[in-house]
Amino acid sequence: MPLTLSEVLLLVATFAFVVAVVFLVRLFAQLRRTAAEGERALADIRELARHLTELDLVVKQRVEDLGQTLAASKKAAVNLAEASSLIASRVVLPSAKFLPVILPVLKFVWRQVGKRKEKKHG
Repeated sequence: MPLTLSEVLLLVATFAFVVAVVFLVRLFAQLRRTAAEGERALADIRELARHLTELDLVVKQRVEDLGQTLAASKKAAVNLAEASSLIASRVVLPSAKFLPVILPVLKFVWRQVGKRKEKKHG
């Protein structure tokens, strides 16, 4: 039994409709999987952003601590420089005029101490 033109067109239209429905079903399934992966990625990004915020706070705290340590070190260096300047100006420079007298006396005393040690051990 031969098919008429309208039956052939109906058969072609049905076949095209079935192909279109199968294509749309597969497309929607893929979109659903893509949306689920996107939600998981978004949750991961939120978690990473939260960790980044925590890390930023830790870094800021460490930088503040480092700034305080640097300020304390600077103050200690300034105090040490002032102390060494005071010692140099009050003790070393005034006593420098006595060095030509003190050094030979110290050398003599050192030799005498060395001789006494040799006599005790020798």
